[in-house]
Amino acid sequence: IPLWLWLLWAGSGAGGSCSGRCCEGRDAACVGEGWREGGGYGTCYCDGGCRRAGDCCHDHDQACPALPCVVGEWSHWSGCAEQCQPDLRIRRRYVQREPRNGGEPCPALEEKAGCLEYLTYQGEDCGHEHVPAFITTSEYGKERKRRAVSSLWPSDKEAGYCVEFKTESLSQHCALENRPYARWMQYLREGYTVCVACQPPAMNADTHRCSGDGHNADGGKILHWEAVGNSQCQGTWKKIRQLEHCSCPLVHSFIFT
Repeated sequence: IPLWLWLLWAGSGAGGSCSGRCCEGRDAACVGEGWREGGGYGTCYCDGGCRRAGDCCHDHDQACPALPCVVGEWSHWSGCAEQCQPDLRIRRRYVQREPRNGGEPCPALEEKAGCLEYLTYQGEDCGHEHVPAFITTSEYGKERKRRAVSSLWPSDKEAGYCVEFKTESLSQHCALENRPYARWMQYLREGYTVCVACQPPAMNADTHRCSGDGHNADGGKILHWEAVGNSQCQGTWKKIRQLEHCSCPLVHSFIFT
C-alpha cells in the first residue's frame, strides 16, 4: 500500500480509532479493525497492554496517553506505636491520581522505621535503663530533632556526644534485612569502626548519658547492641573512644535510641 494512502487513513482516524474507548490492562473488548501503530492493517487494540503486545491502533498514544501514578508528600513520622520499648514509627502518603493506560504504577505508600521513646504520652520519663544499646540509623536523629523535645532540654542547648565502637560480631539477620525502613542494617559489618551519637531524648536528663554507651568500660570489654526494628539483628562491639562529634561515613553512623 502506498505511503500516502496509509497516512491518509491514519490521519483521518478511519478504522480502529481509540477515541473514547481506552481500557486499563489487557482487555479483549477494546478491539478494533484498522491501521496499527507500527504499520499494517488488521485487528488492533486500545487497552493498556497493547504497547507490550505491539498491536495498538494507530491513534492509541494520542487518544490514550500513559499517565503515571501521582502521590502526595510524605506525612511527618508518627511517634512510636508503644512507649518505653523498641517499636516502629510510620509515615504515609496518599494517591492523588491512579495510573492510567499503562502508566507508571504507584510507589510505596507507607514507610516504617525503628524507634524508641524515653517519655510516656504524659511526658513522664520511662524510668528504666535499656540494655543492650539500642541503635538505629542516624537519619532518625534528624526527625527526632524536628519533633518537640522534652522541656528538660532547653531548645538553645545543643547537648550530646559521640562514641566510636569497633564491631566484633553480628548476626546474619542484619545482612538479610531488605525492608525499606531497615536497609541501613545491611551496612553493619564485623571489624568496622562505627559512630553512635547520644542525643536527647535518649540521653538521661540526670546522668547526661545514653544507656549502653560503654561509659567507664575499658577497650577490652565486650558490649552488646541491638538494632531497633529487628531484634534479631544484634551483635557485640568494643568501645574505642568518646568524642564531641561523630565523623564516620553516613552508612556507619547511628544513634542511641
